Amino acid sequence: HVSQGHRGPSATGSAETSPQGCDPLAQTLRGRLQSRRAQVHQQINKELRMRTGAENLYRATSNAWVRETVALELSYVNSSLQLLKEELEELNGSAEGDRPAGEGVSVPMIPLGLKETKELDWSTPLRELISGHFGEDSASYEAEIRELEDLRQAIRTPSRGEAGLELLMAYYNQLCFLDARFIAPTRNLGLLFQWYDSLTGVPAQQRALAFEKGSVLFNIGALYTQIGARQDRSCPEGTRRAIEAFQRAAGAFSLLRENFSRAPSPDMSPASLSMLERLMTAQAQECIFEGLLLPSTEAPQGCLAQLRLAQEAAQVAAEYRLVHQTMAQPPVRDYVPFPWTTLVRVKAEYFRALAHYHAAAVLCDSPRECPAPRVCAGRGPGAEGGGPAAARRVSCPAERGPPAGRAGPGPAALTGQVLGARPRG
Repeated sequence: HVSQGHRGPSATGSAETSPQGCDPLAQTLRGRLQSRRAQVHQQINKELRMRTGAENLYRATSNAWVRETVALELSYVNSSLQLLKEELEELNGSAEGDRPAGEGVSVPMIPLGLKETKELDWSTPLRELISGHFGEDSASYEAEIRELEDLRQAIRTPSRGEAGLELLMAYYNQLCFLDARFIAPTRNLGLLFQWYDSLTGVPAQQRALAFEKGSVLFNIGALYTQIGARQDRSCPEGTRRAIEAFQRAAGAFSLLRENFSRAPSPDMSPASLSMLERLMTAQAQECIFEGLLLPSTEAPQGCLAQLRLAQEAAQVAAEYRLVHQTMAQPPVRDYVPFPWTTLVRVKAEYFRALAHYHAAAVLCDSPRECPAPRVCAGRGPGAEGGGPAAARRVSCPAERGPPAGRAGPGPAALTGQVLGARPRG
């Protein structure tokens, strides 16, 4: 009976058949970026420990020569930390590893790097819990404990695809079973879970199992952003996959924001998660606009097509303006990569210009055949009266709730699907 707390029906298959199903980080360009990120994280951690030791020595000593030497060392350490954070910001802002293969798409999307973590020994605390709390022989569960450890080791370097997602979801499901059946209400496992912040590289640690669960869920959302960013959006199938991936990423960050509110790392703060949720929603909306540009026999022609493009472009611009406003607010603006802020601002202005362009095309080409378009600078055309844009809009759940129509179920409705359910056709 105790083993059921470790093995869940939705996770057992993945954990037993491919607990080590992950690719080496250096096999892909995105993997090489992630590998370098891991090295920078470790160097930042080392420099932070050196700075803490130097500061303690500076406060403890009264020797003038020692204080002067320590102050000089602190200046070197702070300089090294600044250089490492700038390098991490450059790595976070790089979209080269996620460029789609299609030549027709040149505007990059913003992917998110995965959080790094250290090795973890599950065996000792689980044996003690099985023996002490459940009163059973822990030696009977060696295979299950070893399986959990192998799965945890594998999720440190997941492949950048469906196999990596299955791996992360399998481990997340195992953590949910552990939390529900293994952890006594009055105690924790005694493990110290340590994860590196995805945006700043600063290590954060906590003994609560919720931090481990939240970090894994964060990586699920981050991996969806990488999958969405590298889709070939010059074809309908690639566009559809990109929309779905960004919506699922937004759903993961929405679920994380609603259920894990006390994480010690900045990237999992409510403000950061709200920003990431809106960013992925905006990128999904941009993919919908790109889908309208693709040739289709079912799409309306002439002025109706131009009207729809004007409406959708204005909606995308409005979404990106919301993202930029969120990025510009403290404390998010202190650690969001500068290339992200710049690209979001450029996209907001670019799609605003596209909205006016398509609206002008309607007025110039067919002034008598088509109704005059309503281009609202704040919310996009059709925002008040519905229309095609209202049926395809991807709304941010933090503001307007789940969207309707062809834009998909949206982040709020996708939180159940994020954890392994199949998307509805």
